[in-house]
Amino acid sequence: MADEKQTRKDFGEAVNMTAAKLEAWLETDESKEVGDRSSGESTGHASGRRIIDLLRTKNDDLTDSDHQHMRKVVGYVHRHLAQRPDGDVEDSRWRYSLMNWGHDPLKN
Repeated sequence: MADEKQTRKDFGEAVNMTAAKLEAWLETDESKEVGDRSSGESTGHASGRRIIDLLRTKNDDLTDSDHQHMRKVVGYVHRHLAQRPDGDVEDSRWRYSLMNWGHDPLKN
């Protein structure tokens, strides 16, 4: 499917952290302190755990639900990048939130 191929390409461009880096990040206090939460875990933190699974899943094994979440991640990363605050963002909640979604804006 062309749409699924484009989704995987867009996801690969939006998510610039490896599964291992993202997994380590999600264990930090900084990761757990940011994001919208309706219950105990923030939406972004839960998404980060799902992204780890997606990064470790073979393309042929991805489901429609996986592709839907990949599109959600791409949309979030693009929207959030457009809201970059002024100044140094290295220790910002903005950066930490993006990192929960698998994107480190300071990574080249």
